Amino acid sequence: MNAKRGTLPAHLKNASLIDLYDYCHASIRYSGFPLKVKRSLVEVKETWIDPKNFKKVWQTPKGELTEVFHYDEWGISCYNSEYLLKTPEDFKVYEAILEDESWFWDQAVCDAAQAETGQRGVLQYYARRSPVQSLFIETMGFEPAIFMMADRPDVTDAYIAARTQADEAMYAVICGSPTPIFNFGENIDAAMDPPRIWRRYLLPYYQKRTAQLHAAGIKTFIHVDGAMKPLLHDLQSCPTTAIEACTPLPQGDVTLEEIKFALGETILVDGIPAVYFLPYFPEEELINCTRQVVRMFHPRLVLGISDEIPPDGDIERVRQIGELVEKITFPQ
Repeated sequence: MNAKRGTLPAHLKNASLIDLYDYCHASIRYSGFPLKVKRSLVEVKETWIDPKNFKKVWQTPKGELTEVFHYDEWGISCYNSEYLLKTPEDFKVYEAILEDESWFWDQAVCDAAQAETGQRGVLQYYARRSPVQSLFIETMGFEPAIFMMADRPDVTDAYIAARTQADEAMYAVICGSPTPIFNFGENIDAAMDPPRIWRRYLLPYYQKRTAQLHAAGIKTFIHVDGAMKPLLHDLQSCPTTAIEACTPLPQGDVTLEEIKFALGETILVDGIPAVYFLPYFPEEELINCTRQVVRMFHPRLVLGISDEIPPDGDIERVRQIGELVEKITFPQ
């Protein structure tokens, strides 16, 4: 949340992000991004087309790729109005981008983030999405990617193999880093990732990477912030330490009881539907839901908002929950 713009009340307009966390009695999960990549052969040219549209042109030894991002009125959130990959030929050019990657861990960024965070939480980090999820969300778009998978499986299979191989260097850096927790920031949604996609493409990748990270002493969790019901049974086979952003009714498509059954001994991260922080939902529903989440999932729980407070959410409700949790007598 930006403390200078948006819907913050007047008394918080000049607050820093740290001030907001403290005001809400909240912990911090993310700060800084120490995982970085550099390139020597690929050049990226970035230009603003207009105040809301940003273009990146990737110039590689195998050709050129273009993507365009459209930003919201605050310049914070964005989506692809033009994706990087559009034709089968583009995939070969993309391979040149992968081949030119050199990953490293910027410990200075990590140290600065930890110094600012202090005792407010245990920092964790994430990397780019898995190959198929990245194809759906970042590089091609869901509908074109599904058609490409159906019409040219040779192209998408080669892409998945190339991305998986390229990710080896990235995960080697993560496994050698001091981070105690790693997040697969996937944004899983059963409408986009039904069981057939999950079992064929996603689960094997998570199993492979989780084994590497756990061997390095790093705990893991996966970000599941969309529809869940078709995947409830399959989540039990996911080897991560925790599942983040599981969103129950009335925002998601599952009940807390269904989430509890599906996760088993897996830790729940978040659990409170974000819509309860909107002013037109009764505060009593927010309080009752919070108490229910704590009662059902503690101690295998990191309480939070599933997925995040809406732009027009009430920050005073976040503070209210922070104060409530400090007073709750947790079950043993």
